[in-house]
Amino acid sequence: MANKETILTAEGLAKLEEELENLRTVKRIENSERIKVAISHGDISENSEYDDAKNEQAFIEGRILELEQMINTATIIDDKSNKKKGVVGLGSTVTIEDLEPEFKEDKVLEYTIVGTTEADPFAHRISNESPLGAAILGQKVNTVVSIRTPSGDHNYKIVKVK
Repeated sequence: MANKETILTAEGLAKLEEELENLRTVKRIENSERIKVAISHGDISENSEYDDAKNEQAFIEGRILELEQMINTATIIDDKSNKKKGVVGLGSTVTIEDLEPEFKEDKVLEYTIVGTTEADPFAHRISNESPLGAAILGQKVNTVVSIRTPSGDHNYKIVKVK
C-alpha cells in the first residue's frame, strides 16, 4: 500500500515531532510504571488498573506509529513559492463572503487552507480536502463557488487571498 503524503506547515511538523518525542520519552515511561504498579497488586486477571494501563499502552504505541508515518511522509507547505498572486493554494489565508448567510456574523469568514492533519475549523484552519477547501483551492479572487451541504447549497465569493 502506498503511503499517503501528509501536507503540513513547518509549524505543524514541529508540533507532531514534539508530540512524538513526548510520547516516546514521557508517556511511555509513565505508562510502564503504571503497569508495574498494577502488576504488584497481584492477580492481573481481575485487575482493572492493569487493563486500563495496557489499553493506554496500546494507544500510545499506536499513536507513535501514526506520528512516525505522518512525519516520514510529510510535505511542507512553502509559504512563499506555493502562492500565486490572488489564487487560493495550500497555506493561503482566504476571506470569503457567504452570499446567503444563515446568521449575520457568518457573512464574511476567513480561513487558512491547510492539510487534513492541521485542520481546525474553530481556529479558522480548514483542510484542502474539506468541501469548502476543495471548492476554493485553485480559484481566484471574485470567483463564486457553490458547496453542497446537508442544509442545501451555499454560494461563497472569494473576496481576498493572502
